[in-house]
Parts: sequence; structure tokens; C-alpha cells
Amino acid sequence: MSKDTSKKTPLYTHLTKSEREEIAIGVATGLSQYAIAKVLKRSPSSISRELLRNKPAKNIVEYRANPAHQRSQDRWQTSHCRKRLKSDDLRAHVVEKLILGWTPQIIAGRISCEGLLPKTNHESIYQWIYSEQRDLIKYLPRSHRKRRKRGSAKYKHASKIPSRIPIKNRPLAADLRTEPGHWEADTAVSRQSQAAIAILIERTSRLVKIRHMLSKSAHHMEQALISSLADIPPQFRKSITYDNGTENTRHQTVNKALNTLSFFCEPYHSWEKGSVEQVIGLIRRTYPKKTDWALISQSDLDIIQHKLNHRPRKCLNFLSPHETYVALAA
Repeated sequence: MSKDTSKKTPLYTHLTKSEREEIAIGVATGLSQYAIAKVLKRSPSSISRELLRNKPAKNIVEYRANPAHQRSQDRWQTSHCRKRLKSDDLRAHVVEKLILGWTPQIIAGRISCEGLLPKTNHESIYQWIYSEQRDLIKYLPRSHRKRRKRGSAKYKHASKIPSRIPIKNRPLAADLRTEPGHWEADTAVSRQSQAAIAILIERTSRLVKIRHMLSKSAHHMEQALISSLADIPPQFRKSITYDNGTENTRHQTVNKALNTLSFFCEPYHSWEKGSVEQVIGLIRRTYPKKTDWALISQSDLDIIQHKLNHRPRKCLNFLSPHETYVALAA
């Protein structure tokens, strides 16, 4: 039997950092590319390509190992990055919905439901915005120039609310959102004026109510809450969850007028009424923190309220709060 004399082609491997250091030493001492290749047991063409591709942008020196290795690594990472939102139609759709106030999560979820465009996910949309379309950051919920984590409050103080019932005593059905009629309440204020707005959200349907207030006082808060929920059927008025602000001290009067119960978050535990906190963040996208609420009319707030109630929500399987509320009321 004849022996197989064919030789296997050696596998190519990228130059290591130590090899690049040897190249830099060789170049500095005047060795030829052939001599450097012989020391490294590489082909001369590999040395030639390395010197051409990774030479310094400014010819202060001929070749440096560390910058050359970093350029090579950066080029490798870029070549292995998957392009996000490849379809022109998909990118145009994302831009259109961001301008309307939809979050990347809602956009991706709705695309998946409708099946008219290539599927994507909210993380891909965020990465596309932050890496390629930074002009769209202003349309994101918080508009952070960098994506960052939330912190927690440093200082915590006890609350003084008359007849305060803690949130841990709230019915389980309210906690699990299995029963409609449980609301969260909060306010948005401005340093520009005494005026403020009161916001309510129903925990099951996410239906939103917004009312203008002349001031963030207990009296005006009481009036705002009663007028907001007066036209809601009694079966959709069971409880209201508050924070520990002084504007909520007349909660018992509200309970008497609406036949509701009141519960209070622990001090500085804003996440315990996260639904209304999120809604305030959405409102701030139209009316930032320095907005003078005295210049904003109730009709202006009604427009925002309508927009939020007809905006699809992931937690509602991408139905809107209005659609969910109507279904529950049927």
C-alpha cells in the first residue's frame, strides 16, 4: 500500500499580543519582515499584512504592539456583531411608534402580535438606538444618555398619616391584580408654581385618570380624587393606595364619598405603587419636571389621559387599558 504523502494545510491562527510585541521589537531593531517571520515561525505575508493593517494612524513610530493588538481586537468584535433591525420597514416602524410615545417593549410586543414585520425584541431596539440612532434617545421613557440602574433612597423617615393602614394589609386580590377596582394615586408637582396634577391608575386594567389641582393640598387632592372616580361604577371603586405625602391626609373623606378603602406604602417605597410611578414618567415625557402646571389646562391633561388609555401595554398582552377596562365592565 502506498503511503499518503499529502500534507494537511496548517490552521491559521490570529497573531497573539506577545507575537505583536516580538514584531515591534524586530521593527525597532531593523530586522526585515522575512527575519521577523522566521523568528515567529510565521509566513512573511502574515507579517506584511500585520504591519499594513495595524500601523499607527500618525507615523510617530513605525509599529506599536499594544495599539496594534487593540485595533485588531476592535475589528474582530465589530465583524462579529449582529446587525440589529436590518429591515428598512422595521426601522421606520420603530421610529414612528417611538415618536408616538410607545416604549421599545411595547413596539416589539405589538410587532410579534401583528406578524406584519420581522420579529425583534426590546433589547435589540434599545441597542440599535444607543449604538446607531442616538437622536432617538429623547423618545425613550427616561431619555438617559447612558443606560443606568435605579438606586434607592438614602434617608428614610416615618410617615404621619391619620388612621393609616399599611399596604401589607391590602387584599390579596389587589396585590395580584385579579380583581378590578383597586387604584393607585400620586401627584406630579412643579417648582414653577403651586399648581399640581393628581394621577390615578386602576391596577387591573391600567386605566388612567388625571386631574388638575390648584395646589398640592389635602383639600385639592380630595376634590381631585372624588371628581376623577365619581363617574366610575361602584364595582370599580374598592381601594386606593397612596404614598405618605401630606396631601393624602384627607383619605378618609375620600373613602366616605367613594365607598373605598385606603392603604399606604411604606415610607420611600415608591415601587410599592409602581404602576402610577410609571404613568408619571410617561406624562413627564410630554410635560417635563420644570413644567408650570398652572399653564396646563384640564383639556390638555385629557389629551394625555386619552393617549395613555389607548396605548398598548405588554402587561395587558398588548391591549390598551381602555380595551381591557371595557372588557372587564362588559
